[in-house]
Amino acid sequence: MPDDTPRPPHRQPWEHGWDPDASRTPGTRRLWLAGALALATIAAGATAIAVNDGAASGKTASPAPPGTPTDSGPGLLSFASPSPGTTASSGAAADRSGSARSGTAAPSAAGRASGHPDRPATGPAKSPETKRSSPKPSSGRRSVRSLNHPDRYWHVSDGLVRLDPAGSAAERRDATFTVVKGLAKAGCYSFATADGGYLRHRNFLLRAEHDDGSRLFEQDATFCPRSSAFAGAVMLESVNYPGRYLRHQDFQLKLDPSQNTDLYRADSAFLLVPGLA
Repeated sequence: MPDDTPRPPHRQPWEHGWDPDASRTPGTRRLWLAGALALATIAAGATAIAVNDGAASGKTASPAPPGTPTDSGPGLLSFASPSPGTTASSGAAADRSGSARSGTAAPSAAGRASGHPDRPATGPAKSPETKRSSPKPSSGRRSVRSLNHPDRYWHVSDGLVRLDPAGSAAERRDATFTVVKGLAKAGCYSFATADGGYLRHRNFLLRAEHDDGSRLFEQDATFCPRSSAFAGAVMLESVNYPGRYLRHQDFQLKLDPSQNTDLYRADSAFLLVPGLA
């Protein structure tokens, strides 16, 4: 039986007024666009490479000088190594700069011999200044004469010590003492009387009394010799009242604080002479 099914009419393109374009392959536009983009990318890359090569060939970076810190990354510092050509000179410069920083040069043999390695010897070492020493204790029988009243001596009268002339035998005997080592301090003086007593200060007056065996008596009867402003004379300082010296005032012997006057220096200067008796 013959097929009588109706078929849709086949439309011909010319029936609608357009004609298929058979001159190009479908999808060619997209290929052109992709190719142009690739060429542009290649050209840009080539230009950048050429620029970098030109900059590198036209300017060479100089190496960092020795000891210059260079950045090796975040938080890191490294020091450039010196080139072989500058090692010797930089070493010598370092030696000179090290000496300059320390402020001293290597000690010379003369400097070491002088005991002062930090400076050269300029001559023989000076001996330390010799201090004037106090007179040493003088033992034996002595009389004590005033410097500014050379005709008067320490003399025991009614238990007190005065500055008196010594004319008679009794006066000469009472003006003679035995100088011994200090009762309270060796190297100082104590003055023993003919009757077995000692000269001591009490209430700052010098008097003759017998030893009661107390520590206070020993200290009161001890006097330390000090250098005087007058040649051959001594000053006698109390061992338990430092700064107070024996001096005569109105011909009475007493302890008095030191004074910076000519009168005090003369009144407190005494000569230890051979005993009058």
